[in-house]
Amino acid sequence: MSEFAIETTNLTKRFGDVIAVDNLNLKIPYREIFGLLGPNGAGKTTTLNMLCTILKQSSGKALVDRHDIDKEPDAVRKSIGIVFQDPSIDDRLTGRENLEIHAALYGVTLADGKKRIENVLALVELEDKADKLMRTYSGGMRRRLELARGLLHYPKILFLDEPTIGLDPQTREHIWKYIKELIHREKITVVLTTHYLEEADELCDKIGIIDYGRIVALDTPEKLKRRIGGDVITAEVSNPKQLAVELKKHDPTLTLAFTEKIIRVTIPEGEKYIPHIVHAATSLGANVDSISVKKPTLNDVFLAYTGHEIREETGKAMGTMSMVHRRRIK
Repeated sequence: MSEFAIETTNLTKRFGDVIAVDNLNLKIPYREIFGLLGPNGAGKTTTLNMLCTILKQSSGKALVDRHDIDKEPDAVRKSIGIVFQDPSIDDRLTGRENLEIHAALYGVTLADGKKRIENVLALVELEDKADKLMRTYSGGMRRRLELARGLLHYPKILFLDEPTIGLDPQTREHIWKYIKELIHREKITVVLTTHYLEEADELCDKIGIIDYGRIVALDTPEKLKRRIGGDVITAEVSNPKQLAVELKKHDPTLTLAFTEKIIRVTIPEGEKYIPHIVHAATSLGANVDSISVKKPTLNDVFLAYTGHEIREETGKAMGTMSMVHRRRIK
């Protein structure tokens, strides 16, 4: 029996001459939060729609909770919950009424449904608002109710398409808390798409970056960040050119650049290299006015792997910094 909640083999979707998803191969273990990131039009929503049986694939195959999306679509639908990007709750009903309708549609028994509704309302902290009309709910409360609805029929896998879009930062963090709690209490797999890269960094066990319908990077957030380079140490010193010469003397492979007042060094585990910079500057009689370390972010990873242009301060070891464009990582 497969250990994977989702497994795709050369999953492909064409719209005429356009290949929206191109031979996608994924293996997502049970009880993992998996993030699918990519620019607009990269194939994220098309992928989710195929896995949710909303859209039929052109070729390839996929197993969702060990069910074939082509041969067993009903079994797939019973195994999954979905929170769509666009709101899909009737605001003329109360929160409880929305949940009762969803329970009936999924065949949850009346007795079990009542208990289950109370459980999911407690999980998203909406017990006291359950009998209020949806039109009185804030955006964050609506999103939390949609999370509750997606869990109502005991799904094994929950698909979240931009679950916090349009919410303020504080509400987004509250939603993050609920999503983490889902994994702990409900023991489910979550597949998440988002444009908030800090959200993916905070939540996801593993991330796949999709571009032009293909997965161009797949790993944990930390490993992805380590792939694109080291930390950037920025020091304000009185003689950056001399310091650059001294540092290169000890390590010719060092990546660095400088201006009249600033030197920047790119190196793994930057914190460990700071004492060396300070010692080298002191030996030259230079003053170090400030020094800081910036670690690579998921935003850096995203821009690198999707080929978007970003400006990065680089330059020759013994020259003034110039502005160049990052090349797409192959």
